[in-house]
Amino acid sequence: MNELIRKRKSVRKYDLTSLDAATLETVRAEIGKVKPLYPDIKYSIEIVSKSKGLFGIKAPHYLIFTSDVKDGCLENIGFIGQQLDLFFSANGLGACWLGASKSGEKLESNLPHVIAMAFGKPAAPLHRELSAFKRKPLTAISEGSDPRLEAARLAPSAMNMQNWFFIADNGKIHCYYKKLNPLLGLIYDKMVRVDMGIAICHIETETEDFSFVKADDAPTRKGYIYAGTVL
Repeated sequence: MNELIRKRKSVRKYDLTSLDAATLETVRAEIGKVKPLYPDIKYSIEIVSKSKGLFGIKAPHYLIFTSDVKDGCLENIGFIGQQLDLFFSANGLGACWLGASKSGEKLESNLPHVIAMAFGKPAAPLHRELSAFKRKPLTAISEGSDPRLEAARLAPSAMNMQNWFFIADNGKIHCYYKKLNPLLGLIYDKMVRVDMGIAICHIETETEDFSFVKADDAPTRKGYIYAGTVL
């Protein structure tokens, strides 16, 4: 498994000193390299130094993700953003998804806001031991056998709820997110779908020739919504 996935963590304490211009330029270059899950969905990622919203984290910089509203747009942002989360972890920087934060500055993009991500130099340990992960067992979130499922199990999710399910099927992985009741859906539906994209990103890192499709023969899973299939 990708070594970064085995040790990454959400960093919540930062050195509030701004990153130098060269480092920020490297981040911008990486933003230009990310691969979308759905190439036809328009999105934007901007770097700002101020955020606002509930449960915010003080950091020197934030990524602000905006997107066209289309089927799969939230999974797309999760997939894209987690590539950057892993990039930060690989390059000595911390990051943390912020589901209830928005930009505190005017953006260039006019697309609807989706989510934010804090990043910067960590003021706490950047990585952790595998034993420090608090995750559900594979048997609770999947059926069938595929070594890539462990990478999905270690993916971050809102409130660490892991509202996803995976069915391994002869080299394919069918991906599902939990169907929430109306009350919880008002609060968490967006994040459940972003989380789905995050987990699919982790699967992608373990897949040599990755593709993601809507399969006509995907089985149904009671209480869950089918997101797509990794081939």
